[in-house]
Amino acid sequence: MDALLSGQGNHEPSERTEEDLFGEVPQRDKAVPLKSGDTSQPLEAMPQEQAAEADLPPARSLVLSDFVPPKADFSEKLVRIAYRLGVSGSTLTAPFRKPVRPRLLATVDTPLSGDRMAGMAIRAGHFVIQGAKAPIAEVDYASSSRMTPPFERVIHGFSWLRDLSAAGQREQCVETAERIAKRWLDANPKPGKCAAWQVEYAAQRLMAWLVHAPLVLSGQDEKLRPRMLSAIDDTARWLDREVRRTSDPLGAVLGWGALTAAGLLMPQGKPRRLYGEAGLIAALGELVGEDGGALSRSPLAQIDVIAMLTDLEACYKATDRDLPASLGLMRELLVPPLLAMRHGDGGLGSWQGNGATRADRIAALIDASGVRTRPLKEVRHWGYHRLAGGKTVVQMDAAPPPRARHARFGCASTLAFEMSDGVLRLIVNCGGAALAGGQVPARIEQGLRATAAHSTLVLDNANSTAVLLGGKLGKGVDQVEVERSDIQRAGGDVQRIEASHDGYAQRYGLIHRRILMLRGDGTELRGEDILLPPAKKGQRGKVSFAIRFHLGRGVEARLSEDMRGASLMLPDGALWQFRLGGNDTGANVGLEESMWVDGDGRPHAIEQLVIQGMASRGGGQFSWLLKKMG
Repeated sequence: MDALLSGQGNHEPSERTEEDLFGEVPQRDKAVPLKSGDTSQPLEAMPQEQAAEADLPPARSLVLSDFVPPKADFSEKLVRIAYRLGVSGSTLTAPFRKPVRPRLLATVDTPLSGDRMAGMAIRAGHFVIQGAKAPIAEVDYASSSRMTPPFERVIHGFSWLRDLSAAGQREQCVETAERIAKRWLDANPKPGKCAAWQVEYAAQRLMAWLVHAPLVLSGQDEKLRPRMLSAIDDTARWLDREVRRTSDPLGAVLGWGALTAAGLLMPQGKPRRLYGEAGLIAALGELVGEDGGALSRSPLAQIDVIAMLTDLEACYKATDRDLPASLGLMRELLVPPLLAMRHGDGGLGSWQGNGATRADRIAALIDASGVRTRPLKEVRHWGYHRLAGGKTVVQMDAAPPPRARHARFGCASTLAFEMSDGVLRLIVNCGGAALAGGQVPARIEQGLRATAAHSTLVLDNANSTAVLLGGKLGKGVDQVEVERSDIQRAGGDVQRIEASHDGYAQRYGLIHRRILMLRGDGTELRGEDILLPPAKKGQRGKVSFAIRFHLGRGVEARLSEDMRGASLMLPDGALWQFRLGGNDTGANVGLEESMWVDGDGRPHAIEQLVIQGMASRGGGQFSWLLKKMG
């Protein structure tokens, strides 16, 4: 990762105006300041980009009244309160009868399918987790064992059950499922305080047991069935207490969802269901912003919540109940921001620790959710802006990083951008911090979260926001101002976005402002990175800077003879020219090594273009152009 953190040279600011960039000054929208945690910004729907989506209705917007528990009469409210205070479900539903033995009332038919290849690998005797193989017989299933987060999620969260269910008929998979489940139960006979008993993993495990119960309850091992039912009951009782105490917003949402499912599928479960529904609505209100984006700003969190709500709806259907309207509306609110994160290939961009999640996985999730809606063009609170023209898609992070409470694999990516040409990616971020621990070494996880691992400007090799251990972030960017406008020109329309952040203001006395302008036909992206002192008079001296453009996998780069440009050849033969603007010969364009992590957690060697030099503490201005040739 040393190549991600280098940058030397000399450069002075050049006088450039917007007329130089596109020939006229646009009518600007009013500046919109965004502070960390701000939820007050409006959103606008993106017009349809493809004819196939023309008939899809826009997503419904939630109003405050939707973020309340489902309607309940007075007696149900009393039951909910009593259950919260610790009165058992059997006492509340049948006070004069003995508690019934644990069992499940229905079989769930979820529309979500797993990864067939991963399931076949499990049937063959090993887990495949983020590209790394682990023999089933050699895994230490104990909660106290040291595992990387991807392995913890699969092993202790039992997410492998979904993959196994996609690998064949139930009869072909039961034996394998029971063997692994028995090993896990032997290693974890009762609730503890280690990794397996984090609320997030316990919730995922309980939901997996309930949704895929036939795999672990219908085999030939007569002794395993009562053990599994007892484990389901014990885990639900543990979550009854612990879900209210967790400080992890995503874990709380998943925990309340699993409790609601247990209330639906287990005898005498009505009090737990009422308790879970109320808690789930409240937790979703804490996790999701007004425009539907998770406050962690992580596409992975967005995926987890949509998947959980889809499984939960299947649990409601299994018991002949309707999903509460508030939960259905929440899912409709969650989908459009995720759609806005897709590139031309249908896969996701690499933001806040996410790898480039594959298109087929996103398509399967959206299809299973049943939500048919449009992507959002401008998700002001979630902060990811999207420009689209012709076959070109540009994504930009124009918001502060997530607050410490919500950050999971928080990245210092403010003002970074990604760009795709059709199904191929031209400019990317390294991504994959959340996937580190498989083929990506866990030791470079912090490097993947750094500003230098993103396509943006870096001052003095320092992060715009401090990157801390445990996925957290420290001081840095607090406020981002955004202007967005459309420019009407005779030669074609132009989409323009201008944003600035204060992450370097305290340390270096400079504000970073970035302008991106995309032609309507998608053949030109003009950019300008500007450094401005927050006060009228800047500090003396100079500071090193580097503007990084991580290139997509398979992009061949060749520098120009004057070291101020490069030709970029895509795998399909398309040619883009990169050019540094201005006449100052002190700046130059270099080519360095980099890496990119795909959605399966596999690292790939790529290259990056780097504009580097020295910037005056009084300010600087650096313009550049990406133009498609032919």
